[in-house]
Amino acid sequence: MYTLVIGNKNLSSWSLRPWLALKMAGVPFEEIVVRLDQPETRASIGQYSVAGKVPVLKITESGKTLTVWDSLAICETIAERHPEAKLWPDDPEARAIARSYAAEMHSGFVDVRQNLPMDFARAIATPALDEATAKQVARIVSAWEAALCAHDGGFLFGGFSIADCLYAPVVSRFLTYGIALPKASEAYCARLMALPALQEWKAAAEAEIARGWK
Repeated sequence: MYTLVIGNKNLSSWSLRPWLALKMAGVPFEEIVVRLDQPETRASIGQYSVAGKVPVLKITESGKTLTVWDSLAICETIAERHPEAKLWPDDPEARAIARSYAAEMHSGFVDVRQNLPMDFARAIATPALDEATAKQVARIVSAWEAALCAHDGGFLFGGFSIADCLYAPVVSRFLTYGIALPKASEAYCARLMALPALQEWKAAAEAEIARGWK
């Protein structure tokens, strides 16, 4: 019923988010990986999405196929179709703040994306951060600390949620580049990375590198 089209697991932060949502929801799906930064990449992605980007979710039911694109839209669709997975907090106020966290990540932190690109399976020396990037890192960390202080359960809003899906690539970036973190945020990163789903993603990213992919 579900087919998720994604980019390289070592590089594609946007692909990781809905992939993790599906895994944590326990929803079976077929996976199609399109290798990025290749001459044929644009044409390959074009087979699946008019938007020309990954990720793309194909939902096939009753002989019809619905195409959903954009990481956050896919995550929202999964949460709506599988309420039993509880991908948003039950409490309305917590849910509103969790959505704000996810939306802020989805639309912001441009300098973090550019200067600390996701390289999931590698460890890279900590770079010197310019002022804009340092401010964005500080904002992310302060948001994490506030959420972790306000909610028990180990994740940003207690139980695992779409907010954690949106920040999972940032967790990987901070670990890749050795960004120093307060204890609560450091422990949060460790818990998230210990999830079997993220260990599976990491193993696949390592296999890509072994094959000569970026």
